[in-house]
Parts: sequence; structure tokens; C-alpha cells
Amino acid sequence: MTAKAKTPEVDVIIVNYNAGTMLRRCVAALAAQDMQNFRVFLIDNDSKDGSIEALPPLDERFAIIKLDENTGFAKGNNIGVARGSAPWIAMLNPDAYAEPDWLRQLLHAAKSSPSIVMAGSTQIDANQHHLLDGAGDLYAPVGFAWRGLWHHPVERLPQTGDVFGPCAAASLYRRDAFEAAGGFDEDFFCYHEDVDLAFRLRLAGGRAIQVREAVVFHEGSGVSGAQSPFAVYHGTRNRTWTFVKDMPLVLLLLFLPFHVVLVSAFVVRAFMKGQFMPTITGIGSSLAGLGKMLRKRAAVQATRKISLLALMQAFTWSPITFFGRGADVRPWKDKP
Repeated sequence: MTAKAKTPEVDVIIVNYNAGTMLRRCVAALAAQDMQNFRVFLIDNDSKDGSIEALPPLDERFAIIKLDENTGFAKGNNIGVARGSAPWIAMLNPDAYAEPDWLRQLLHAAKSSPSIVMAGSTQIDANQHHLLDGAGDLYAPVGFAWRGLWHHPVERLPQTGDVFGPCAAASLYRRDAFEAAGGFDEDFFCYHEDVDLAFRLRLAGGRAIQVREAVVFHEGSGVSGAQSPFAVYHGTRNRTWTFVKDMPLVLLLLFLPFHVVLVSAFVVRAFMKGQFMPTITGIGSSLAGLGKMLRKRAAVQATRKISLLALMQAFTWSPITFFGRGADVRPWKDKP
């Protein structure tokens, strides 16, 4: 490996929790990037599987910070961000394997317009290379978010363009905007924290670009388990928290009945799929935490610079895209 750059342009944060051999592959791919001026803060959330000890010797660009508890994805990333000072911050999951030009392509696209404060990657299923794992995070006004084109054929991948927000599994943020927004909400622990952050950055006037050329191969919940009770619980709870905390009042009141219908539909779906308990527990926790989210809401809404019209234009309205988990990446324009 090469020696670290003297003036890093990007701080890359990896939050590890029992990622096993996936972490070694992730780190190796990052070390092989074709740009060199970055450093890596590997935050270990008290792993017990020996994944940190199994890493080969790393060069000076890599710093390992071991924590004595599992702080979650949100806080783990915030800890890593606080350790660095580079103008750009990249998040990379330990189950994501970056192509050699990933970071360079991501940074190049993000610097193409001063309005861009976040950038997302093309995520390809690490085990089925003909399928996408995601092409940006989309948000419907009823309070539902999803990774665009999840498990759609790679041939459907859109060109680089405007998207609601990036999936934090392989993403880039401008430090000044990230810090001004307060980073990830640590109460979320994990899941949906990237959608919440994207929403807050949008409210503050920032925009996101989805970068076709920046490619990672992603296991997709390789650590927590896809559709595990853990994932279902946190996704259910944090979905409502995001909606309540971030949606401007007029839109909140307008779409609240539809959000209730959405939550009810998820309960029925969960019963049919054997996920009733984590879903109903997640709903209960979301209601129990509403007071805290409403208190945070005042501060979030005070940062809003974007018009309601511009925000609504960033949402995905098509029922076909919604139900089909389609893409909504739009041609880039300097003015939305």
C-alpha cells in the first residue's frame, strides 16, 4: 500500500460490527483506490468476531478506533467524522466493495456544482452481479423511502443525475453541510438515518447527485441480515420519526392520514410475512419517541431554506415507481 497523502481531501468512515471476512475485502478494495489523497477512520463497535484482528497490516492512511460498546451506525459514523477534518466525508459499509475508481468518480461528480452536498453510488448486488442493490434513496410524500431499482437488472441503471438522497452504504457528503445539519441522528441507531439526513440537507437547500460511474458491490444488510427482526424494527420506527421530524407542517398535516394508512398496510404485510412482532414493536417505539422527535422538529424546520414547491419536486410521486421500487434519477440542472 502507498503512504497516506499529506493533505487528505476525503475522510472515509467505515463502521464495523462483526462484519467477519467482509471487512477485509472492503478494506482491500479501499486501499486499491486510484486516488490517494484520502484517509480512513475504521470505527469498530466492540466486535467479537475477530474481524479487526484478521485485517492485514494497513498503511498510515488507516486509523482503527475501537469502541467499548456497539454505538450503532449513526453514532459510529459521527465519531469517525469528528476525528477527521477533510472537506469531504465518505461513508462506506463494511459489506461494500468499491471499484478502484469509486472515490475519484464520486468526488468528481460532487464537485461539479456548488449546490451538491451529497452524492450516491451505483450499488450492485455483490452475489448477483446482474442485479442492482440500489441507485439512490427515493422518498414519497406519504413518508416512505426506498433504494431505487433494488433488485432490478443492471441494464436499467440511469445516467448520473439528481436524486432525493444517497444510500449511506457508499456515499459522500460535504463536511460543512454535514456538520451544519448535525450529522446523523444518533437516536436512530441504524436504518433510515441516511434518509433523515438527506431530508434535513434538502431542507437547508442542499442537493444530491446519484453517480452512475461510482460503483460498489454491496452485500446488502450483510451484517444485520436482510429483513431480520432487527432491521424491520428499526426501519419501522425510524420511518415515522423521519416523517414527523422533517416534513414541513403543511405537508405533514396533508399527508399524515396517508402515512397512517401506510403504517397500517405494513402491519398487514408483516402479519402475512411473519414479521408482526418487530413491526408492531417498532410502531410502539415510534409513538413512544414522538415527543422527542417533535422537540427536534422545531430546530430542523428552523433551518429550512428550500421552498415547499422545490421540496415537493424532490419527492417521488409516481405510484408505478413507488410500488415497483423504480428509479427517480433526473437529468442534472444547476437550478432544480
